[in-house]
Amino acid sequence: MGQAQEKSTFLNTTASNFDPLDPGVAVFSSMDRRKKREKTTVTKPSTVDAPLPPKISPSEAFIVTLSSVLGLGLAFYVANSGFSIDLVTDPSRTIFFIWLVELPIVILLYSRYRQNPRQCMYLRAVGRGLLAVPIGALLNCLGAIALGAPVTFQFLPKTVNWSLMMSLFTTVPASCVLGSSWAHWKRIFAQTQPNGSVEYLICLPAHGAVIGGWFGAWPMPLDWERPWQEWPICVSYGAIGGYMVGLVASCVFVLAHARSQHVKQT
Repeated sequence: MGQAQEKSTFLNTTASNFDPLDPGVAVFSSMDRRKKREKTTVTKPSTVDAPLPPKISPSEAFIVTLSSVLGLGLAFYVANSGFSIDLVTDPSRTIFFIWLVELPIVILLYSRYRQNPRQCMYLRAVGRGLLAVPIGALLNCLGAIALGAPVTFQFLPKTVNWSLMMSLFTTVPASCVLGSSWAHWKRIFAQTQPNGSVEYLICLPAHGAVIGGWFGAWPMPLDWERPWQEWPICVSYGAIGGYMVGLVASCVFVLAHARSQHVKQT
């Protein structure tokens, strides 16, 4: 009982002698405030290391657009002049020439505008693009079959070549630039919210190819008995047309975006 009273007396005496203006007490209190400030600073998410969206100038966007369109023209020229074929007479081989010519153009150009170039080497972006070719072709093939594309052995070469062409129009550019970031893929393809000029070059041509192919498939079930109604002729014409429209539209968006940024800076 006596020890408890002595302890209580000691605590009361210490509390009564506590002086907040004492230099030692002020030092300890400032150290405590500094530690709390450091803890709150550490817990805040850092935005310095957040990757910025890749940028591209209007002239570079024009070069990408022109190269892609000229690649399509070169493929049709080689098929027609060298082998006397086109999409109607031999769709499988014609589409083969299209994706074969477009493959190096798309991968080599879009890999230059990869995200985080300090962490991702150019050859790594090229490898991502090559890996995305069969993966994107498989996804496009499954989507086409789900929408009614024929699955017989007779149409297998046509479906495979068409899927490879669509992969170059849709998934390969995104893979070269963005890698495997699900958040970016979802934002561009599912939500259609491109952020930055390069993402316009990914989003608009891809959506244009898909929408154009969908519109191109409309004449297929009609009983007109025209040779171009056969799979995948009219679908390919629609996809190629939509892809080129998307390329031109993305180039216009890049130019408008660059002008708006210039106005903001001035």
